[in-house]
Amino acid sequence: MNVSTVTAARWVERWECQQQQYAVDREERFTVIADVVEHMTLGRPAPLVVDLGSGPGSLAARLADRLPSAEVVAVDADPLLLELGRVHHGSVLRYVEAVIGEPGWLDALALDRPVDAVVSTTALHYLGRRTLRGVYRDIAERLRPGGVFVNGDHISPDSATIRDLATDIGRRHSERRLAFTHEDWQSWWSGITADPELARLLARRGERRHPPCTEDDLPLAGHVELLRKAGFRDVGTVWQFGNSHVLVAVR
Repeated sequence: MNVSTVTAARWVERWECQQQQYAVDREERFTVIADVVEHMTLGRPAPLVVDLGSGPGSLAARLADRLPSAEVVAVDADPLLLELGRVHHGSVLRYVEAVIGEPGWLDALALDRPVDAVVSTTALHYLGRRTLRGVYRDIAERLRPGGVFVNGDHISPDSATIRDLATDIGRRHSERRLAFTHEDWQSWWSGITADPELARLLARRGERRHPPCTEDDLPLAGHVELLRKAGFRDVGTVWQFGNSHVLVAVR
């Protein structure tokens, strides 16, 4: 049984709500990422954009809307999230199932030309330093000269004192925006599990091996160092609120 558009829309909407708990000023962060990609692909007739850890395509769909001539590839390890996005967003995105960081993971994307922009949001923090080093190198190798990598994620400041302050500032901001009134990650997945229309996808999901969550809290300086060693010439933060960063690296 295929997932209906009504069911997909309901679960994607609930996904959008619960994710507000985990990204400070999430919508503004999305807007900034889209601003960067638009700026860096200006004049490119059909830019190729890859979204890593896309989930159901929240950021990817916004990029496709902003850049209607672009090919946007949404990459995630979870077949259920990809199917919800495929049904809800339709053919504006190309969906690819892949475990980011596994040997040969980029081959699954079937890229036929150099990439103009690689983006990610609230996704790569689960990778350990060693895996992240390889992922950054893989990204750099597939980007065209002048291409850009944009990572929106919770990235700790280098100083422990500033890290604690940034975390508190972000929490206060989220509380004022009522972000914590939404359901959380566990509640969303509990609801998904109880939906009989998604039983087939849940079974398929159980057959897949997902990457382990390392979360070693690599600070900003660590990300910058890895990106420079991977071959990016310019690296820096273009937006920050609390510990929520938009980090940009230019090939």
